[in-house]
Amino acid sequence: MNRRNFLKLSAQSAIFTQLAPFFTAPAHAAGKKELRYIPEADLNILDPVWSTSTIVQVYGHLVFDTLYGFDKDYNVHPQMAEGHTVSDDKLQWTIKLRDGLQFHDGQPVLAKDCVASINRWGKRDFMGAALLGVVDTMTAVDDRTLQFKLKKPFPLLPMTLATSGSNMPAIMPERIAMTSPTEQIRESIGSGPYRFAKEQWVSGSKAVFEKFAGYKPRNDAFAPTYTAGPKIAHFEKIVWNIIPDASTAAAALQAGEIDMIEMVGADFLPVLKADPNIRLLPRTTPNFAVMRFNHLQPPFNNPTIRRALLKAFDQRAIMSGTFGEENKEFWQSGVGFFSPDSPMTTTIGLEAFTSPRDVKKAAEEIKAAGYNGERVVVLDPVDYPWTHPCTLLAADTLKKVGLNVDIQAMDWGTLMQRRLSKEPADKGGWNVFLTALSGMSNFNPVGHIGLRGNGNDAWVGWPTAPRLEELRQQWLDAPDVATQKKICEEIQKQALIDVPYIPLGGFATVSGYRNNLTDIQLQRPLFFTMTAKG
Repeated sequence: MNRRNFLKLSAQSAIFTQLAPFFTAPAHAAGKKELRYIPEADLNILDPVWSTSTIVQVYGHLVFDTLYGFDKDYNVHPQMAEGHTVSDDKLQWTIKLRDGLQFHDGQPVLAKDCVASINRWGKRDFMGAALLGVVDTMTAVDDRTLQFKLKKPFPLLPMTLATSGSNMPAIMPERIAMTSPTEQIRESIGSGPYRFAKEQWVSGSKAVFEKFAGYKPRNDAFAPTYTAGPKIAHFEKIVWNIIPDASTAAAALQAGEIDMIEMVGADFLPVLKADPNIRLLPRTTPNFAVMRFNHLQPPFNNPTIRRALLKAFDQRAIMSGTFGEENKEFWQSGVGFFSPDSPMTTTIGLEAFTSPRDVKKAAEEIKAAGYNGERVVVLDPVDYPWTHPCTLLAADTLKKVGLNVDIQAMDWGTLMQRRLSKEPADKGGWNVFLTALSGMSNFNPVGHIGLRGNGNDAWVGWPTAPRLEELRQQWLDAPDVATQKKICEEIQKQALIDVPYIPLGGFATVSGYRNNLTDIQLQRPLFFTMTAKG
């Protein structure tokens, strides 16, 4: 019996009664008051400014709010902001806050809170850093008005303050936002539609969010869409159950013990698809699997070795092996460094990923580049539904080209902490890890965390790539979209020289829902607007 059939039978034969101690009544049996959810990973960081992890951002959008938001078509709308005015010379932006904004501790949201929050966030986020780089002054004119005076025009200001694919520009109380950007905040006080019940939080087991009675939704005429529009909390409580075992999670959804699984393992898609009580819905915001190198340590501090690997990695084989050929509608190969559905996408250089693979040639080039058998530590998050099998497939390719691979198993939370280390692998560091970049974070080169080349200030991996940095600045200064697109062609060419990471393919997260849930937003699990019927 092959692996996939074994796992399908395991899910079908699970003894549902054994799950009962882990759950209470699901939404449809609890008067629509409580939603039970299994997230894609454990929540162990409470600072959405400090971490780019998807799980932290999902938590962030429950608890915190932002000045602007994106609709499903990536158009920007005021969110906490009532609106803004811009001076004729485009050098002064004045933003007015909505009336009635309130933090979870009962204090009003003031402009000074926004100033402190943006300053801290801008020191961690690449879009934020671009904004702060052109800010002359940012001040609180009064309690509801903040003002930006710029050194030069920056038309991306609202879009920047709506950032949702990387570090979240979450507005928090000034006293908390004054925390150093290099230090995680430990208090979870936002102004979003749900309050984080920290007193009920059990890391590795459960996280609870309670409806915040003081939240005042917008009154826009359009329906809620992605992070824009009225955020209406229909559930009194949302409970995250941390269940890394995919079989247990699938069985719980089938039994009605939980209402929603964020990331259904590929092996269980056919099982749940056949259940009339369950709907499988792919997220519309694409994800792109990437293999990230540590550029500070051998052997991947050598760009020749990184370039040689481009010949060996087969996107189609990696995606098919991870998600299954039978699930082809949920993944794609032949992707480059920009989201294929974005205005900046380009086919320039794509043959690096689509041409016939040559493992033997890659191995020869790696040896010729001076590889001397150094241990290559690959971080493997065994609790992450797609990353674990994808990591094993990637590690297998690394072995085939002659690298001395050491796969180290851990949970995702440990990986997020470990990947921050700049130490050599034998002193707690690392050489390779796999993750996903959201389409919302790589549709332009400014917010694309994987394409920065600013050394120690870059995203984990810390590549130094001066030409990429030059091109990024040219894109910011470009006069029109046509020029921006040409610059992105040059960026993709340069990325194939510097190889800050290797794209491994694109995929949609497939979530599983009990069919009584309605008004589901498909960009990512945002929970507001979602209701239960019957």
